[in-house]
Amino acid sequence: MEILGIGTSELIFIVVIALIILGPKDMQKAGKTIGKWLRNIVTSDGWKMFQQTSRELRTLPNRLMREANDEINQIGKDLNSASNPTVGRSGGLNGPARSQPVPASPAILPEKKITPPAAESTVDESDQQKDA
Repeated sequence: MEILGIGTSELIFIVVIALIILGPKDMQKAGKTIGKWLRNIVTSDGWKMFQQTSRELRTLPNRLMREANDEINQIGKDLNSASNPTVGRSGGLNGPARSQPVPASPAILPEKKITPPAAESTVDESDQQKDA
């Protein structure tokens, strides 16, 4: 348990020191005075403002991340609309739909490699020499 950053053992130590210094009669008066003072602080507008500011500071990182994510999504939408202007303006697509595959052009297809005949003959000769 911690009250205002003071642990249980520290609080007991403070009460014992106050009891020794003030004595039992003055201790009651000091307790009432401290209680009234704390109640006035907790019910004041300044304390409520402090609590609200503290709450806002704790939620600030999450709020900033949400806002940044919204901005990134908006930028992504803007980039998509800028890269494909025919979708938004005419209401139809002039090119293939995104869900349909784009046909490959012959220039993109991989070429078959043909080994030159000279290289094949040297390989055949070395194989024949190994067999002999």
